[in-house]
Amino acid sequence: MSFGGFGRRNFLKGMLGAGAALPFGVNPAFSQSRAETLLVVQELGPNSLDMHGVGSNQTVNGLSWNCYDRLLSYAAKTLPDGTPSYDRGTLAPELAESWQVASDGMSCTFNLRKDATFHNGAPVTARDVKWSFDRAVKVGGFPTFQMSAGSLLDPEQFVVVDDHTFRIDYVRKDKMLLFNVAVVVPFVINSELAKKHATEADPWAMNWLRNNEAGGGAYRIESWKPGTETVLARFDGWKSGPLPKIRRIIARDVPSAGTRRALLEKGDVDFSTGFAPKDFDQLIKDGKVQVSGVPIPNCLWYVALNTAKPPFDNVKLRQAIAYAMPYEQIQNAAFFGRAVPMYGGSATVEKVTWPQAFPYVTDLDKAKALVAEAGFAQGLETTLGFDTGTATVGEPTATLIAENLGQIGIKVTLDKIPGANWRSTLNKKELPMALNRFSGWLDYPEYYFYWNFHGNNSIFNISAYRNPQMDALIDKARFTEDPAEYDAAVRAFVTLSVQEVPVVPLNQPIHDVALKKGVGGYQFWFHREPDYRQFAKG
Repeated sequence: MSFGGFGRRNFLKGMLGAGAALPFGVNPAFSQSRAETLLVVQELGPNSLDMHGVGSNQTVNGLSWNCYDRLLSYAAKTLPDGTPSYDRGTLAPELAESWQVASDGMSCTFNLRKDATFHNGAPVTARDVKWSFDRAVKVGGFPTFQMSAGSLLDPEQFVVVDDHTFRIDYVRKDKMLLFNVAVVVPFVINSELAKKHATEADPWAMNWLRNNEAGGGAYRIESWKPGTETVLARFDGWKSGPLPKIRRIIARDVPSAGTRRALLEKGDVDFSTGFAPKDFDQLIKDGKVQVSGVPIPNCLWYVALNTAKPPFDNVKLRQAIAYAMPYEQIQNAAFFGRAVPMYGGSATVEKVTWPQAFPYVTDLDKAKALVAEAGFAQGLETTLGFDTGTATVGEPTATLIAENLGQIGIKVTLDKIPGANWRSTLNKKELPMALNRFSGWLDYPEYYFYWNFHGNNSIFNISAYRNPQMDALIDKARFTEDPAEYDAAVRAFVTLSVQEVPVVPLNQPIHDVALKKGVGGYQFWFHREPDYRQFAKG
């Protein structure tokens, strides 16, 4: 796509000149539609159009959210600071206009909108929903594990009652099941279109959907140039909610944070994120743009310690690491206060919440004593891996950690792993120490622990931690219907994590976004991507 007669080279020239204006304004027709167009600059755009695919990056979740429907969504609420947000405990209709849980609590029936269509005009039917759910539980990897978090395990659970009625049969009562239906993964695909591109070797059309969209959401993909731009156009036939005010989204990949910031402060673009905490701190102080920041629910920056092999299979050594962390320095020098501290908490776990601060504080004398108790009085050498894609906070954090561990006799070499290889490297579970961030879409303690500490060893259990006692407590919290039993299980598994230290929590990050003044409608979502359906200008 060209922009007012300007090609990619001229567009980038305009962006790279300090304070230069974007060339959008030169086209009168474009100027007239500017009020209905959202201009976005992002560090890295989607590397795929299918978030079920292996290796799909964070921004693919946003494409899925805006271009595909799900049966259910979440209602809205307002946070104490006035920020609009999703409401984790209240479901809302989307493709399903209503739903009913059976009297025995072992199934749920969804009534689909009869006027819903896909972007190519084909009607949406329960057969499309079943094929999409079948796909999510069969493709393996992240999508399948995500579905399992709500006891969605087998295609036999998904039943087509008639063209506009779909039923899920439960394998067990699971309070997270319906909430899991409303996350990004179970999006509804135009199955007839996708199946035309399926093969015996690729029954779920993974190859085709990686590069093609087959949805019926509020926006359709008008064009996609990986590494350059993504353009979304409003689907005027969308029936699953109020028609969005923004007709078109033009999202440009601009790796330089300085360039993105300059464009935003000049008023040449409408929305951006992915700046370093220091930049957001300055943007707030300067006041030229709007900044919205929300602590990410069920999210931690942490150091994972590989519990499956020496030296960190030794709990005393893991505790020593927890006491050696330079918590305050990390909070101030790497995060500039744009995070909630997760250290210096109560010695006794009393709250039924997550995340919550661990009791550890920086105490090098205690750390040295624990290193000696662990049998490493003569010291040791190890590595600390981190994602270079998060280097703005990751590298200063890792450097500070290495310096402190050096003071207790642990020589640390930083292992700088390219962002493209980070997830696959973590999945091997071979790094001795890893600096990582995990965010759970469902805001419940047992959900976070299921992903990170359960013995089923999900891809996110990068500590390779296994403890039958922990598994039993997590499972108890997931499935009990007794509130007192639930509270006791949560306190117990948080206590166990404090004692065993498979990870050392550092902080709960704040998700910051920046908007041009006059742009409204931003709503915080668990997936941390913009929901363009809510935006408005003027």
